[in-house]
Amino acid sequence: MRAFRFDFPSMGCPCSLQLEAADEASAASAAARARAEVARLDEKYSHYRDDNWLARICAGARGDHGIEVDDETANLLDFADALHAQSAARFDITAGPLTRLWDLQRGRLPTHEEIDDARARVGWSRVSWVRPRLRLPLPGTRLDLGGIVKEYAADRAAQCCRDSGVMHGIVDLGGDLAVIGAHADGKPWLAGIKAPRDPRQPCATIEIAGGGLATSGDYERALVVGGRRYSHIIDPRSGWPVEGFASVSVIAASCLVAGAAATLAMLLGIDEGGAYLRELGLPFLCVDQAGRPSGSIETLA
Repeated sequence: MRAFRFDFPSMGCPCSLQLEAADEASAASAAARARAEVARLDEKYSHYRDDNWLARICAGARGDHGIEVDDETANLLDFADALHAQSAARFDITAGPLTRLWDLQRGRLPTHEEIDDARARVGWSRVSWVRPRLRLPLPGTRLDLGGIVKEYAADRAAQCCRDSGVMHGIVDLGGDLAVIGAHADGKPWLAGIKAPRDPRQPCATIEIAGGGLATSGDYERALVVGGRRYSHIIDPRSGWPVEGFASVSVIAASCLVAGAAATLAMLLGIDEGGAYLRELGLPFLCVDQAGRPSGSIETLA
C-alpha cells in the first residue's frame, strides 16, 4: 500500500483526502469520485446561490401547497427537525438571515432594528414540513443547511472512496473528518484539534480509527468589536451570538452526528451543553474561553 494526498478547495474551506491504495491510479480514481460528490453537495445546498437546487426548493415551497422534495433533502430536513427539537429551538435552519447579518458586519454590531427584521423571517416552528412536502409560509424565509451539509458531505466522500475500492484513508473538509478506514497496518489516524485562539496550532492530538470527528467553535468568522469577540454561531431566539465554549469537538459513528452534537453543545452553552454531552455519551473535548480543555476524549501528549 502507498499513501497519497489530494488537496482541493470546496464549501468555502480547504479540504484534503489522505488515501492508502495499491497504486496511484486507484487512489486518483477514488479521489475524483469523492471530490465530485463534495462539489455536487456544495452546488446543491449552498445558501449563497440563487440559482441552485436549494434556492428552487425555497421558491417553490412558498406556494399555497408547498413542494415535494427528493429523498436526500427530506433526510436532511428530518435530521434538522430533530436537532431543532433537541436544542429547544436553538438549532434552526431558517436562521440564515441572522447568520448573514452578523457575517456582513465590518467592525460594527448590527442594530436592534436589523436584528428584529432578520428574526421576523426566522422560525422553523412556523414551517410546514410533512415528509416529503415542504411549505414556507413566511415571506423571505430561506433554508440554510450549512450547519449539517459539510459533515454530511464528508461522510458521503468517505463512502465514495469505499465504493471505489479504497478502504484506508481519511476525509478532511475544513477540519471536519470522516474516516474511510484505519491505516492499512491497522493503526489509527492522528488528528489535530485546533486551538480556538490560535487555529494554526493544535490544542490536542487524538487517535481516530473510524467514524467521524467534528469541531464547532467561535473562532471562524468571529466579529471583534471593542475588544469583545462575537461568535458566528447565532441563537435564533435572541438574534445574538452564543456565549460559552470557545470550541467543542465530538467523535461519533459519522461526521454528521459528531458535527450536530458539537454544534448543539455550542448553542446550549457551558452548563446545558456540558450536561448534554455527558448524557449523550460520545467522546468530546471542550475548550473554554481561557483555552482550558476538558472532556472525555483521550489526547496524546
